[in-house]
Amino acid sequence: MPQKQKSRNGIPAYQQIQTVIRKRIESGQLRTGDSVASERDLAKIHRVSLMTARHALATLEREGIVERRRGIGTFVAGPKIHFNKLMSYTEQMASRSLTAGSKILFAKVIYDEQEIAARLALPTNTGIIKLERLRHASDEPFALESSYFSSAEFPNLLSAPLNRESLFKILERDYKVELGYADEEVDATAADARTADCCPSPAESRSCAFAS
Repeated sequence: MPQKQKSRNGIPAYQQIQTVIRKRIESGQLRTGDSVASERDLAKIHRVSLMTARHALATLEREGIVERRRGIGTFVAGPKIHFNKLMSYTEQMASRSLTAGSKILFAKVIYDEQEIAARLALPTNTGIIKLERLRHASDEPFALESSYFSSAEFPNLLSAPLNRESLFKILERDYKVELGYADEEVDATAADARTADCCPSPAESRSCAFAS
């Protein structure tokens, strides 16, 4: 096995290369889809072997930070959401070094959602809080999310800073709800006129809709 190259401070050179790339992504210098320096260029810039530069990019690829396209180059990967752990949208975005944001599109108590009432094990025509938010990732529209709550069990929820704070944190802090699992539906559907207005995208592209 080849010996790992180290810098003067003792940190492996490949880790230093990774740190530089991560910082450029976190600072916005590199965005999703942007080209990352090639193995050869990284080797020259950081004065390391080609193998060390290749190892740095390979590790970033395994972490989902970059994607390598054969014969084309290496690019900053788009955000990937993993549902194997219960995390708020804010936490999911933070794990990808992205800033989460929300725009509230609808937040009212409704009484005509019989199917939702049944899924929440509530009597028909019970008051239900419907919260619809456009979720952003680093200022880019990412998902249209709808959430439903019993208005009796979550009084004053509509007065909470839902556009600034994590909904999970509000539920845990203000209502002492211990979140153990999430029943979520994720649909990739052709954008209707309203969704297209919220999330501008090329014609015939697909949009992602969440319901929780």
